Amino acid sequence: MKKDFDEIADVYVINTCSVTENADKECRYLVRSIQRKAPEALVVITGCYAQLKPKEIAEIPGVDLVLGAAEKFNISQHLKEISKGDSTKICSCEIEDVNTFTASYSAGDRTRTFLKVQDGCDYSCAFCTIPMARGKSRSDTVESVVRNAEQLATEGVKEIVLTGVNLGDFGKGYIAQKKHEENFFDLVKSLDEVEGIERFRISSIEPNLLTNDIIEFVSNSKRFMPHFHIPLQSGSNKILGLMKRRYKRELYAERVGLIKTLMPHCCIGVDVIVGFPGETDEDFKETFDFLHSLDISYLHVFTYSERPNTAALEIKPIVPIEIRNERNKLLRNLSYQKMQFFTQQHIGETRKVLFEIQSKGNMIEGYSDNYIKITAPLKKEWANKVMDWVI
Repeated sequence: MKKDFDEIADVYVINTCSVTENADKECRYLVRSIQRKAPEALVVITGCYAQLKPKEIAEIPGVDLVLGAAEKFNISQHLKEISKGDSTKICSCEIEDVNTFTASYSAGDRTRTFLKVQDGCDYSCAFCTIPMARGKSRSDTVESVVRNAEQLATEGVKEIVLTGVNLGDFGKGYIAQKKHEENFFDLVKSLDEVEGIERFRISSIEPNLLTNDIIEFVSNSKRFMPHFHIPLQSGSNKILGLMKRRYKRELYAERVGLIKTLMPHCCIGVDVIVGFPGETDEDFKETFDFLHSLDISYLHVFTYSERPNTAALEIKPIVPIEIRNERNKLLRNLSYQKMQFFTQQHIGETRKVLFEIQSKGNMIEGYSDNYIKITAPLKKEWANKVMDWVI
C-alpha cells in the first residue's frame, strides 16, 4: 500500500518484501516520496528484497544503505558510519551464512502485539523466494519466548500473536552458537501458563505441522484463542504436487474436521494461490469446490506472480493474467460469503471481545475470541479490556 509521509525524519527505514507483487516498484515509489519530503534524510532499505537484489536497490537514486538479512539488526552501528551523499553502502552476505535468531516484537498503539519466535524456512515450495531471502529455519528458545511474553505482560499487553516465517517449525536453531531442540507444542504449553497475557493467537501454521496434540490443547486452553490460520494454497492434489507442498488435501480436510469437532465456534482462515502454472479450469474448480465444502471462515487469496529463481518458472502452461484475476475474484467472493455465514452462526452469543486502543472517529473496534470483528460507539474506558459482548 502506497502511503504519503506526513512527518519529517532524519532516517527512513523501508522494510521490503519479496512475497508481494511489485516490491521493486513500491520501493522506488517510497524512496521518491522521501526524497521529495526530506531530501537530506538517510534512506535505508532492508528486508527480503534487499537480501535478494541488493545491487539493484543500491542503484535507486536516494538510497544510502542496503542491509541484508544478517545485518538489519546492526542498523544503528551502520548509520554511524554513513553520511548523506556518500556512495550507497551495501552490507549483505550469502544467505547460507545466516544462522542466528534475533527476537523482536511490535510496540506502539495496538492492543495486540506480534512476537516473532521463528525465522527462515527449510521448505522449497516452487513459488516461493523466502528461503533465499530469509535463510534456514531457526528459532528462539521456549525460555526466551516466555520471558518476552512476561515482559509484554508488564507493559499492559493483553494479546500476543505468535509469528514466524514457518511458525510450526519452531524449535530448530542456534542461540549463541548453542543448538537447541524443542518444538512448537512445547512452546504453546509453556505460554499457556504466562500470567498477565489474556490471549495468544497462532498467526499461520502449515497443515502438516499443526498436530492433533496442538489442536486438542488449544481446545482446552486457558489463553490460546479458538482461531487458526492454515495455508492451503490449492485444493487440487495435482497442483499441490507441482507447488512442492508437503501435504495433500485429504490431510487438510482432516485438520479442519478435528478443529471443528473440538471447537465448533473456531475461526479458520485459509491462504490460497490462484493461477499457478499448470492450473487448468478443472483444477481451479476442484479448489473452489473443496473450499466451498470446508467449514472455514475466510480466505486470503493471492494471485500467482512469477518470482526469479523459483522452480515454478519451469512449469507450463502459464495461466493468462486475466484468468488469474478472474479466479481471484471468484474466491474473494467465496471468502465474503464464508465470513458472513460464520458470523451469522454466532449472532446472539456472548463472547469475549478485546477492544483496540486505537479508535476510528467515534467508533471503537475489537475482536472476539474467535476473531469476529466488533465495532461499537467509542467508550475510551473499554480500550485494551476484554469484555463480554453479545455478537
